[in-house]
Amino acid sequence: MHPFTHKYTAKSTKDLIGQDEVIEKLKKFIVHFSTEKKNSALIYGPSGTGKTCSVYAIANELGYEVIEVNASEFRNAEQINLKVGNAMKQRSLFAKGKIILVDEIDGLSGHQDRGGIQAITKLIEISTYPVILTATNPFDNKFSTLRSKSAMMEFKPLDYLSIFKILKAICDNEKIRYDDELLKSLARRAGGDARAAINDFQTLTQGKKEITKESLEELSGREKTENIMSALNKIFKTTDLKIAISAFDNVDEDLDQQLLWIDENLPKEYTNPKELAKAYEMLSKADVFNRRIRRWQHYRFLIYINALITAGIASAKKEKNRELVQYKPTGRILKLWWAKQRNAKKKAIAEKIALKTHSSKKDILKITMPYLPIMFKNKEMGKSIIKELELDEEEVGWLKKISA
Repeated sequence: MHPFTHKYTAKSTKDLIGQDEVIEKLKKFIVHFSTEKKNSALIYGPSGTGKTCSVYAIANELGYEVIEVNASEFRNAEQINLKVGNAMKQRSLFAKGKIILVDEIDGLSGHQDRGGIQAITKLIEISTYPVILTATNPFDNKFSTLRSKSAMMEFKPLDYLSIFKILKAICDNEKIRYDDELLKSLARRAGGDARAAINDFQTLTQGKKEITKESLEELSGREKTENIMSALNKIFKTTDLKIAISAFDNVDEDLDQQLLWIDENLPKEYTNPKELAKAYEMLSKADVFNRRIRRWQHYRFLIYINALITAGIASAKKEKNRELVQYKPTGRILKLWWAKQRNAKKKAIAEKIALKTHSSKKDILKITMPYLPIMFKNKEMGKSIIKELELDEEEVGWLKKISA
């Protein structure tokens, strides 16, 4: 199954929702480029607000060609002059015109990139084609020159109703049953990020043609934290180590889950045998440190683990894989891990019963636990069990689930 984010990429500006004003402004800049005072437009805003897809939608409408280069792959002024400079020199054989898209300029940072921003600025000044730069935060002092040379255009976070319309259109097209309120709830959780909402939506509806309250409850609220997909994208799709090392900073998944996700998806991204071997060496070293933490409680090793599974794996490749890869959770190993997590709640409750009844946890698991769901179905008895055992919300939730 193709990722919905790719399948439903806007083909024209009519398909774009919630950014009408800035898209109109950007389109005018491209159409009337020859009379514009500035050769570049700097479009900025949070991820998932439609910056990159807007450029392609406008180009598609105008019959223009888009030459895209990713700033996170640059290392110095020489590489920038080579990549961006060559893109500017190429003539469009069949298109009416051309747009130079320099994506993710936030990636230009660190000592290795010294001279990079100045190189881009000089190329913009001589460009005979419109240059569109994208950034999440362009107000860093290092971008002051680029800001002065560019027309600034802001893509604001999408309101939840705009995201709701996008999800509703996908539901209608995919023949997926939905309830308006459930879809709006999912839209609210995205925090203005349409891409994140679509990824969550596809996760919830994969293998079925319905979005339910139960499936939505299983999805933890994003609250502007990035999901594991975004983290993997930062590691696998960038060669900028400063971007890669922060990949898991705002991700809810714990270390064990992070390692499993990387292990499953690494060979899909790294197709060069030498690069794959180097990346797995980094992952292997991280696993060794993880075992040392478990054995000796040396938590200072966590900083090494994070460096190895982010910047270490990112550094194993010379350039990113340009093929679209749909990341998936691992099969058997992750299922075993999830089963272990569910079993942990069962054991925690058994331990509480054992303490109250002065019994062994082993006996409680064998004799009492099979009957606990039956007892819990009785409302009065259920309340007494919760109160007597002082169960937390997760334990109560687990009991309700197995008693249903």
